[in-house]
Parts: sequence; structure tokens; C-alpha cells
Amino acid sequence: MQDDTLPTRDSCQSVGSVSEIREVRTGEIISQLQMLGVRPGGVLLVHTSFRAVRPVERGPVGLIDALRAALGPDGTLVMPSWTGNEDEPFHPETTPASRDLGIVADSFWRLPEVARSNHPQAFAAAGPQAARITADPLPLPPHIPASPVGRVHELDGQVLLLGVGHDADTTLHLAELLAGVPYGVPKHCMVLQDGRPVRVDYLENDHCCARFNLADEWLRAKRQQSEGGVGNAHARLARAQDIVAVALEQLSRDPLVFLHDPSAGCADCDEARRSIQA
Repeated sequence: MQDDTLPTRDSCQSVGSVSEIREVRTGEIISQLQMLGVRPGGVLLVHTSFRAVRPVERGPVGLIDALRAALGPDGTLVMPSWTGNEDEPFHPETTPASRDLGIVADSFWRLPEVARSNHPQAFAAAGPQAARITADPLPLPPHIPASPVGRVHELDGQVLLLGVGHDADTTLHLAELLAGVPYGVPKHCMVLQDGRPVRVDYLENDHCCARFNLADEWLRAKRQQSEGGVGNAHARLARAQDIVAVALEQLSRDPLVFLHDPSAGCADCDEARRSIQA
């Protein structure tokens, strides 16, 4: 998750106040994104911590504008936009994005001409492919191929991790589902049916996600991930299809590669392991 209220591992701002760090101009961020390898006219799924990137000229909206400028008019920008409240129905026009997703994601869906999924596992998108990416009905589990993450993968999009690591990379959940991992923990959400809230229960391939960071070494070994500074943050950029491919290779050898060993005492991963026998 990308909670902007907490320090991030990749943040360059571990010491001192934000006022002591140089504000980055949007034009500089555009150049940094281009140098990193963001493809003009492409599809770009972004997970970001503004705490790591800031200060940026014109704040979160300035960062969003820089991302869209780097993509150009033919590019499509995508961000997670799901709700943080599973016990209330989701309204795409009014429901805030989960606090864990950070201020950039919550600012993005509110902007004009941004499409947002009509379900609690929402993503938001702007650009020529926005409707295709956000049009699927409620995906259960959330990151099946017929989901925003799945559509980005289908469209050969890129994934930008801006001030966050692969532990925030939802594309790896798609890889788990394609690999048929055996774990699935109980989850639920609320949807409206005939104007009335209805609880929907499902199983999700969920865990702590910390071991998703193994994707760094897998992608680096194949020279499939570019890295560099964007704003005041460390950024990672890779094709969604490359992320899925390296993960599938590892999951074919060990379907539980993303779960901590039981001796680690990780409650989330232990719950996922227990679900295999459930």
C-alpha cells in the first residue's frame, strides 16, 4: 500500500522536513519519466507515494500532469482507486479512494475526464484506453484478467512504482491468479443491487505482500526493469507482461514463493497458508 502518512522504504526524505528539500518542477519530472523509459502513447499503471516524491510544483496535481505529459495525448494513465471501506457500498462519483493508496491516487479520480470503475475494486484511468480498462464488472478475486490490472497487462502497459516497491505492485496478484496459487483468504465487499446494499463474500489471493519485492532481483537479472530518480523518489519501471512472466516462472517452481515461511511469524502469510487446507 502507499500510505502517504507513513515513511516509505525508498523515500529520500528520512531526515529533515520537506521544506528542506528542493521543490521539483513538473518539467523536470517529465524529463525524468522519459529518461526512465515511459512510453509516449502507451498505457502506464502507477503506484505512488507522494511523501517520497514531494515537494513537487503544484503538488499532487502537478505530478499527475507530469505523468500525463510524459505519456502524451495518445497515452493512458491508470491508478488504483478502490475503497478502503468494505462495509459500505461504493459510489464511483463520491467514494474516496482508500487512504492507503495516497493523495495522488485520491486526487486523480476526482479530475475531469478521468474514468473510474463502477465497483469497490476500482481503478481510475484517463486517456484513449480508459474505458476499456475500467469497464469490466466487479472482478472477484480483484485482479483476474478481466480487471483493470488484467487489461493493462493485455494492452502491454507499463507499471511505474514511484517511491514504493513491488510490495505495492498489484500486477503480481494477477500473476498469482494466472499461476493458480492454492491460497485464498475470505474477504467481502458491499454492492448495490436494486438500490439496496448486498454483501458479497469471496476468496482473495492475499497475504502481507512483502515478498513481492523478490521481483526486483528477478527483473534486474533479466534487465527488464529500469530504475532512477523521479522527483525526490526512487522509481522502478517495467512492462506488466515482463512482471507477470518472471513471477510465473518462479511460481511454477514454488507456488508459495510469495508467502513467508511459517517460522517468520507473519500473521497474513500464515492465514494464507491455513486457507490451503481449509
